[in-house]
Amino acid sequence: QVQLQQSGPGLVKSSETLSLTCTVSGGSITTSFYVWSWIRQPPGKGLEWMGVIAYDGSNYYNPSLKSRTSISRDNAKNTVYLQMNSLKPEDTAVYSCAADWRYHSVSYSPSDYDYWGQGTQVTVSS
Repeated sequence: QVQLQQSGPGLVKSSETLSLTCTVSGGSITTSFYVWSWIRQPPGKGLEWMGVIAYDGSNYYNPSLKSRTSISRDNAKNTVYLQMNSLKPEDTAVYSCAADWRYHSVSYSPSDYDYWGQGTQVTVSS
């Protein structure tokens, strides 16, 4: 059973960079066809897929966030990272890492993801 454990700050100032960590257990982040996404949910709004790093290291990003978002990994630590720069108060949201297994494709729909971290409330202060 894949488990995702998130860590990172809950309060960040405007214009600063958010860094979140997602440590995976019960499976390897390099196992074929697994993809690891970051998904967020602003208060009162729906889930927004931010981007993904696949088992082979390839990245795909939400075009609306691509210029400010970077997803990377450390295979030795079995960990996936999110960095988002130039934060704004409207980036306040619950941020979650999530995993999906899909043969030779990537889902951008949060409802397709089977495994989720516990979520991190991130508040961006002005």
